[in-house]
Amino acid sequence: MSIAAAPANSVAELERLKVLHNGTKQKLTFSDAEFERRLTGLRQIMAVKELDAVILTSYHGIKYYSDFLYTTFGRNYALVVTAEDSVTITANIDAGMPWRTSYGENIVYTDWRRDNFYFGLQEALRQRGITARRLGVEDDALPVLTREKIQAAFAGAQLLDISQDAMRQRMIKSAEEIEVIKHGARIGDLGGEAIKAAIREGITEYEVALIGTEAMVHEIARTFPDQEVRDTWVWFQSGINTDGAHNWATTRKLQQGDILSLNCFPMTSGYYTALERTLFLGQPDERSLQLWNVNVEVHRRGLELIKPGAVCKDIAAELNEIYIGHGLLPNRTFGYGHSFGVLSHYYGREAGLELREDIDTVLEPGMVVSMEPMITVLDGEPGAGGYREHDILVIGDDGGVENITKFGFGPENNIIDA
Repeated sequence: MSIAAAPANSVAELERLKVLHNGTKQKLTFSDAEFERRLTGLRQIMAVKELDAVILTSYHGIKYYSDFLYTTFGRNYALVVTAEDSVTITANIDAGMPWRTSYGENIVYTDWRRDNFYFGLQEALRQRGITARRLGVEDDALPVLTREKIQAAFAGAQLLDISQDAMRQRMIKSAEEIEVIKHGARIGDLGGEAIKAAIREGITEYEVALIGTEAMVHEIARTFPDQEVRDTWVWFQSGINTDGAHNWATTRKLQQGDILSLNCFPMTSGYYTALERTLFLGQPDERSLQLWNVNVEVHRRGLELIKPGAVCKDIAAELNEIYIGHGLLPNRTFGYGHSFGVLSHYYGREAGLELREDIDTVLEPGMVVSMEPMITVLDGEPGAGGYREHDILVIGDDGGVENITKFGFGPENNIIDA
C-alpha cells in the first residue's frame, strides 16, 4: 500500500488500495482549528447516537469536514470519521490531489477489482481497530444501491442517518466561514457590475453570462490563490426566459424593452454566494414597473424582518400579506430565502433554514440567510416575466444584522439605457 508499487505483469497483481502522499499538504481554506471544531461537533453527534464511526458520502459532508470537494464521474467517495481521526477514501484517478487538499488521512482505491471503494471503507476501520456495530451515514444524499453495498460491507452493523444533525451543525457559521462568504458576496457584486456594463441590444444571454463569469473567476483566483478554481457560473435571462429562477443562459438576443434577470454565483472553495437582480433594457411599461415595485416592497420588508429571534415561517407569513394586498400571492414561485455555506446547484441545501411557511427555525447569531422574493407573470399577460431580488444577510453575535450585498436594486438602479 505505498506509492512505490512492486512490478506487476497482470492487472490481478495490482494493489486494491494505495497510500499516495504525493507532494506535500497544501494550504487549506480554513485553519486546522476550524476543522477540529467541525469534527468535534460531528463527534458529539456520534456520541449521542452511540456510533462507532461515520461514513460521509455527500459532496457537502466531505467538503465541510475535510475541505476536499470531489469530482464523481461515476465513482464513489467518502470521508470516514472516527472518535480519533478522519480519512478520505478517494479514487486512483485523482492520484495524490485529495490527500494534498484535505484535512486528515487518505486511502486511494483502484479500479482493478470491483467494489474496491467498499473494501477501502472496510480497511479504514480495520486499520483503526474498529469493529463497526453502529455507523452513521447521510441518507439525504445516499443512493439506495450505495447504501445497500455499505450495509453488505459491514453486515453486522446498523446504519443510522446523521444527515439532519450534520445539516443543523452547518447552519451556524464560524467567523472563518463568514469571512469566506463575505468575499463571495463582494465578488458576486463585481460580476454583477461587469454584466450590467455589458448589457446592450443584440448581445446574447450566454455572452453576457460569460462576461460575468470571467470577471468573478479572476477575482476568486486573486482572493484565494491557494485554492482550486471551479464551479462559478452565471444565469442571465431575458424576456420569457426570466420566468424561472434556475433557467440557464440561452442564445436569445436582448431586445429593447426586455425584462432581464441577472444571477451571479461565485463559488469560493465550495462556498456559494449569489447576487440576483431584476433589470430592464429600456424603460419598462406601466404594469411591469408596478409589478417590479411590488416585489421591491416585499424585498425591503423582508430585509427588515431578518433579525435574531425571528421565526422563518413568521417572516414568510408577513411577506405573503403584502402579495395578497396586491393580488399577487399566486404568482410567487418559491420560498423567500435560504441558508448559505457549503452548497451549489448540485449539492448542499440546508433545508432546515429556509424562509418558508413550513419551517419553524428561529434565526440566531452565526446564521447566514438570503432574502429573495420572486413573482412570475406568464407570457401574454401585462408585465409578463419573472421579478426577483436577492441579498445575503449575516446575523452577528452582537444581535446586529449585516447585509453583505452592495449591488443596488429596483428601478432607480437597474433600468439600462437601450
